[in-house]
Amino acid sequence: MSYASFLAVAAGLSLCACSSSSFLTEVQGEATVPASPAGTPTLLNAFPAISSFSALDFNENQDFKNRDVTKDEVTRVQVKSMTLKVLSPNDQGFDFLDSLEAVARAGNSESRFAERGGIAGLGLNAPNPTLSLKADGSVDLRPYVAAPSMAIILRGTGRLPEREVRVQATVVLEVEGDLL
Repeated sequence: MSYASFLAVAAGLSLCACSSSSFLTEVQGEATVPASPAGTPTLLNAFPAISSFSALDFNENQDFKNRDVTKDEVTRVQVKSMTLKVLSPNDQGFDFLDSLEAVARAGNSESRFAERGGIAGLGLNAPNPTLSLKADGSVDLRPYVAAPSMAIILRGTGRLPEREVRVQATVVLEVEGDLL
């Protein structure tokens, strides 16, 4: 191998070692939307909290641990997808929900990163439908992920369903940084 070829290979390898890389991680949780009182149409004025979304510390995230990455090494975090799935009853659709937004919060700061309107009209019927929110790709969640603790809050409008509805929320994040 010539000296010039060796330098080209060495330079290429050093660029790869210093380049930014990324990986996907997922956070998931469940909530129960209460039923409306019998025979009384009631507005949904607050979407129930998802307890596993309330005190997220990404240094405890298994994908971060598997890659030996701390949240301080991250340079950008982008939402790839946000979904909400009806778990039970399996014959329930999303016709009770009009709009939903997802917000990241750390301390006194918050940013909306996904939303969906007109949900009742989407025809997301049983069995076990999945609602995809529209992620805002311009929102960088790095300041929230790097905070000591962050929360993901869902805010929705609509009507309380006739029966209690258990839902599962899933957020997929692309994490970027100078990671080896």
